[in-house]
Amino acid sequence: MLPGDSRHMLRAIFGEDALLYDRMRPTYPSAVFEALAEFGQLGPASRVLEIGCGTGQATRALAERGYVVTAVELSVDLAAVATNRLAAFPNVDVVVSAFEDWQLPARPFDAIVSATAFHWLDPDVRIARSAAALRGGGTLAIIGTHHIAGGDTPFFEQAQDCYERWDPATPPGLRLQTADEIPVDTTELDDSGLFEPAVVHRYEWSLTYSEAEYRDLLLTYSGHRALEPGRQAQLLDCITALINSSYGGRITKRYMTELTLGRLTDF
Repeated sequence: MLPGDSRHMLRAIFGEDALLYDRMRPTYPSAVFEALAEFGQLGPASRVLEIGCGTGQATRALAERGYVVTAVELSVDLAAVATNRLAAFPNVDVVVSAFEDWQLPARPFDAIVSATAFHWLDPDVRIARSAAALRGGGTLAIIGTHHIAGGDTPFFEQAQDCYERWDPATPPGLRLQTADEIPVDTTELDDSGLFEPAVVHRYEWSLTYSEAEYRDLLLTYSGHRALEPGRQAQLLDCITALINSSYGGRITKRYMTELTLGRLTDF
């Protein structure tokens, strides 16, 4: 777990290039939203709070289902792009705020969704504050994305040399895990006493990137953006040279999206 100061610094870094983030960050499998709708018994006009909407990668899928979405986003720039991208949906309201500081409305929500953002929230308050924003029996949906073994696995093994050379925070010998090797951990949600035992769904999928696309994708990750500029440039040059020299200019990355669902105890 990141210390508070590091977490606050790194979570603010995504807004440095909002248009790049919007262009390169992938969306989520449709099965995620189907499972959410079934678990939460959501339908048109269900009230949904999204925490950390970014530029709207998950928000659009929620809006297309007719949910009334309040999307809270820390970054002014990311929120501006999201507002523009979602202008066709009058059922979406994008609010600029840190979730921890946002004034919860008097009327509770049917569901809360946080897509690749929940881990950036203050761990001391994120579960309790989510519970406070939900109606009894409401759903908390936490969506996480893992980079797993698969696709061009040998490329990612070879790219480790680039990271060990240019990123001092890289653990030596790091290797990708399969989905089965990544443990399911619902401890925080289950131990809160506020939710029924969590339900977890996992979905595997792949994307292929050109050398330039993959370089741009890396520049949307907080750890890469936080590197000292010289090291960052050398790291990206090392990786893109490997893609061009050994992989014909294109590589495939394997993802696993994890959906954790909790139902608020109906006191």
